[in-house]
Amino acid sequence: MTKDRGFYKNFFTIYIALVLQNVISLSVNLADNMMLGAYSEVSLSGVAAVNQIQFIFQQLLTAIGDGLVIFCSQYWGKKQTGPMKKISATAMHMALGTAVILFILVSLFPSRAVGMFTTDGAIISEGVRYINIMRFTYIFFAVTMTLLATLRSVEIVKIAFYLSLSTLVINCGINYVLIYGRFGAPELGVAGAAIGTLTARIVECAAVIVYIVKKEKSLRLKLSDYFHTDRVLQKDYIKVTLPMLVVQGLWGLNTAMQTVILGHMTTGAIAANSAASTLFMLVKSTAVGAASTASVIIGKTIGTGDIPKVKEYSRTLQRMFLIIGVFSGILLFFIRIPVLSLYDLSPSTKAMADTFLIILSVVCVGMSYQMPTNNGIIRGGGSAIFVVKMDIISIWCIVIPLSLIMAFVVKASPAVVVCCLNADQIFKCVPAYLKSHYGNWIRTLTRNEETA
Repeated sequence: MTKDRGFYKNFFTIYIALVLQNVISLSVNLADNMMLGAYSEVSLSGVAAVNQIQFIFQQLLTAIGDGLVIFCSQYWGKKQTGPMKKISATAMHMALGTAVILFILVSLFPSRAVGMFTTDGAIISEGVRYINIMRFTYIFFAVTMTLLATLRSVEIVKIAFYLSLSTLVINCGINYVLIYGRFGAPELGVAGAAIGTLTARIVECAAVIVYIVKKEKSLRLKLSDYFHTDRVLQKDYIKVTLPMLVVQGLWGLNTAMQTVILGHMTTGAIAANSAASTLFMLVKSTAVGAASTASVIIGKTIGTGDIPKVKEYSRTLQRMFLIIGVFSGILLFFIRIPVLSLYDLSPSTKAMADTFLIILSVVCVGMSYQMPTNNGIIRGGGSAIFVVKMDIISIWCIVIPLSLIMAFVVKASPAVVVCCLNADQIFKCVPAYLKSHYGNWIRTLTRNEETA
């Protein structure tokens, strides 16, 4: 463990803010699920299907933002802000392009989009009602995610927490009124939940723009900065980010495949998985926050040129990841029963969700080590291609084929299939450890100011 007290102060300052931001952001989905679960199991399943599309979209935006952080944190370590603005502009163009493409696709094929995840006509109908409103959130969400990634690269993270808190309050308030038809408002069900999310996305996007214009002093970003890119920096950014974009999209698709496979096994599996996975994602925030924090710290330290310090921080971080993992697994195991009691699900569906959460409590430990090590240390250190190759092999050559065989050939139980779908979170710990301890993963990605 490093004896550098500044490291711990820096880590926990960023980490706590990012974890709280992730928890509150995911609490929006949890609130949606609990309110809709109390309203109708069919509505819950319809929204769960649409949220898989949203999750894939979010993973693509995460890759775009992580690529930005990998580069900009190294430039931040060198105190070169000029290239950071140009990289941010390139990332914004990619994010908006992705949002527009998804908007067009779900607008043209809403029933087919929802129908990928279930064959139940009632669930598809509810999902289409939801997605017809949710599609308008895509542009606002893309802008917000990219701007927050830019701020994160210069170690500004508290704004994300406050934005998520405001989003939760707005979304829950509107949901309560419009899902159930309170205070004389119409009872809109899933449409009410979608309106609440859309309103919250518009508010958070406007708020982060106002913050950057009025408060942010490190980069002094202006609207005109997003009309200027640099071909050399653009090429550098795309070279690292494009493989990440592919693998994050595939990983999002892998998570969506969990809903596809379970949704075609039993009628209650999709609702059980939605309840379990939403709570799991909430606890998973501890690992996601650790990965994002590690990426910023490692990237900035590489930018300063102190390579021995980078390795020292890497070893310390990995020990911290293990502690976080054990804590997260225990937490998930003990909160599963009180949280599931809030859902109005059938006894069989609730029992299935409980089994899923017990499995995910174990998965949480391995995930909390391998994800921050791979995505925070190794990828944040500039070796993104290693993580890309490992994810493609593990997910598409092992996890998905094995899960499909167990579900539709062996006819195994949903619990066994969930184990198969999450197996990579355990076995990826081995290559993560070997690469971080014995491999060459430190890459300097920056250019001199005059060449950038």
